[in-house]
Amino acid sequence: MGLGRGNALRGSRLASARPGGSRGARLGTAYGGGTRSARRWRPIEQKEGVVTEAISSVSSTVGGAEAPLYLPVGDETEVFAAAWRSGLPILLKGPTGCGKTRLVEHMVHRFGVPLFTVSCHEDMTASDLLGRYLLVGGDTRWVDGPLTRAVREGGICYLDEVVEARQDAIVAIHSLTDHRRQLSLERLGGTLLSAAPGFQLVVSYNPGYQSVLKDLKASTRQRMVAIELGFPPAEIERKILIEESGISDVEADNLIRLGQAIRRLDDAGLCEVASTRTLIAAAALMQQGLSFRTATIAAIAGPLTDDPGLRGGLVSLLDAYSTTG
Repeated sequence: MGLGRGNALRGSRLASARPGGSRGARLGTAYGGGTRSARRWRPIEQKEGVVTEAISSVSSTVGGAEAPLYLPVGDETEVFAAAWRSGLPILLKGPTGCGKTRLVEHMVHRFGVPLFTVSCHEDMTASDLLGRYLLVGGDTRWVDGPLTRAVREGGICYLDEVVEARQDAIVAIHSLTDHRRQLSLERLGGTLLSAAPGFQLVVSYNPGYQSVLKDLKASTRQRMVAIELGFPPAEIERKILIEESGISDVEADNLIRLGQAIRRLDDAGLCEVASTRTLIAAAALMQQGLSFRTATIAAIAGPLTDDPGLRGGLVSLLDAYSTTG
């Protein structure tokens, strides 16, 4: 989608996406589910004197009683499970809000292993993944990073938007993504950790954000099993909205048609389109009593753009779909 187009062009593109338009929406595979019983691994014992507390920008979770909702479109859950059983790392590719993180959470629940999620950023270093020495109670002690914890405990380490990380952080994962499945901790006296049963590395990124400066090297990509995701077909996305928010069938249908219309836009000036995540947010607001118009402006039009002209075109589009049914 291009940037810098005039408001008149943007308005005409938006108008062409109103009910009755004939252009097809781009659909792919996203969101998934499964019913296999969870398989639990016993973590290896931690070394004496090693602190394994989580550090900043990391969340560590273990599956609860109920699996996170994920409705499968293709064979993504089967590929994920086969890769986990084989000890192979996974590369998730797809647009923002299509269900990459939810897929990981769902599969972690199925496997019954811990999940260590890291939101990658341009200042993230290898130490943020591996660990570092910190002052703990007046003593200098080693604190494991999320990747090291996952290796020790047999969990899944999920690096979200991995292309944002610095190259030294990405290089640190190489020895875990081949037959060695080992992690070298040079700052811990050259300690070499072998991955515990159940460990898996999962990374994700949005291909739409690719650039020459921010992309995975071929040497890294070829170590992984790729799963390509996209926005789910209408019938599955409709089920997701109803399950996640509890809105009516008619309200869900209107949101789905609106989302597909926005996704059909070409060169409208939008950096992103209406994702499944934004549709769920709009549905949740509607379930709390907000009108279709108010909910979709707050959850879709507002987050998608700050441009007054483009926002006005989106609002007109929202109004057109608020009266359909």
